[in-house]
Amino acid sequence: MSFGKLFLQKMSRKSDNNNILDISLAQKVNFDHFQILRAIGKGSFGKVCIVQKRDTEKMYAMKYMNKQQCIERDEVRNVFRELEILQEIEHVFLVNLWYSFQDEEDMFMVVDLLLGGDLRYHLQQNVQFTEETVKLYICEMALALDYLRSQHIIHRDVKPDNILLDEQGHAHLTDFNIATIIRDGERATALAGTKPYMAPEIFHSFLSGGTGYSFEVDWWSLGVMAYELLRGWRPYDIHSNNPVESLVQLFSTVSVQYSSAWSKEMVALLRKLLTVNPEHRFSCLADVQASAYLSGVAWGDVSEKRVEPGFVPNKGRLHCDPTFELEEMILESRPLHKKKKRLAKSKSRDNSKDSSQSILREAIAYVE
Repeated sequence: MSFGKLFLQKMSRKSDNNNILDISLAQKVNFDHFQILRAIGKGSFGKVCIVQKRDTEKMYAMKYMNKQQCIERDEVRNVFRELEILQEIEHVFLVNLWYSFQDEEDMFMVVDLLLGGDLRYHLQQNVQFTEETVKLYICEMALALDYLRSQHIIHRDVKPDNILLDEQGHAHLTDFNIATIIRDGERATALAGTKPYMAPEIFHSFLSGGTGYSFEVDWWSLGVMAYELLRGWRPYDIHSNNPVESLVQLFSTVSVQYSSAWSKEMVALLRKLLTVNPEHRFSCLADVQASAYLSGVAWGDVSEKRVEPGFVPNKGRLHCDPTFELEEMILESRPLHKKKKRLAKSKSRDNSKDSSQSILREAIAYVE
């Protein structure tokens, strides 16, 4: 089966929740239904731009990847997995899918547009996150992770880069490119994630085989992220080039240092999220709700976004690297904003070639 037919099958897979993706509508939607406004980033899926749907004038983020590059990078499996997962889920603190389609060159996913930027960007801008701000992020991400668990999904890449803020400052989890689904007591075993945020049991499983890992790994990542937002650096000095063997040893020998400026209740919560043994780690919503630090949280208000965030992104600017737009306009060999003209020329050439071949065949037949 060709790549195109297989991808189309995946996009046409019917969702159990019709509010997430109207398949009958999705099959009719294509690139021409959107106006490209500007490029805003790069991700594991490819590139991201802001678009406006022409009929409704609603704004979205459009993620797209070149199909040939997807094959060359051996990303086909991950793209299909992300698409399958996004078609089945919807939550207030996730970045949700609206449409998916393809053309001759690219695959597209149209998702919620969140204009507040990701937490990595704000860390790089030296934003000083208060304890109250991080407390709300923990609550919002705890609700998101609890929902994902109910759907049997391990995200496996919770980190500041994958937490997007809306214009009011609420947090949303994105990028399911390496997420996985486990059911009925299954355990994951793959070495997947971003090393500084990966839980110890992932490395142990990779080295020794063992029993694998489960939903607890996302809660470890949440603890690492919360620590980093508060302090400006991560609890462990881990980098992508660190050998797995050294990381296993690190977790057994290095103790996390907590700031004396933090409340003892916050420190206690972080200690439970950063517990090396997953059996003793806080790893579900009930665990964090029972903590002294979050015992007074009005969870209904949190889930309805009625709790005001401590940090609200400046609405007068776009919170992303401006070089993304320059790269798309100047360096990209096949820019998205010229796609329609490019495909039209290609189709015209193909039609001309077919016409010439048809005339030649008719001439040969006549001579014969």
